[in-house]
Amino acid sequence: MNMKDKAKTFIKVELAKKGINYVQLSELMNKKGYKENPDTIRTKVHRGSFSFAFLLEVCDSLEIEIVCLKK
Repeated sequence: MNMKDKAKTFIKVELAKKGINYVQLSELMNKKGYKENPDTIRTKVHRGSFSFAFLLEVCDSLEIEIVCLKK
């Protein structure tokens, strides 16, 4: 699995765990000040090519803590 696939799978799994769809994610993101609409989110996740900043915004909106570990 390449990194794009891993990134989009990560977001899809986290949304599924929380029972959140793209409309709800958009609402959560907008409440945090991240201006995203459901269609844009869907497109970014489907492509699997989005910025690290977008991933951090998604994680912040879903209240997911990111921990970096050295290999």
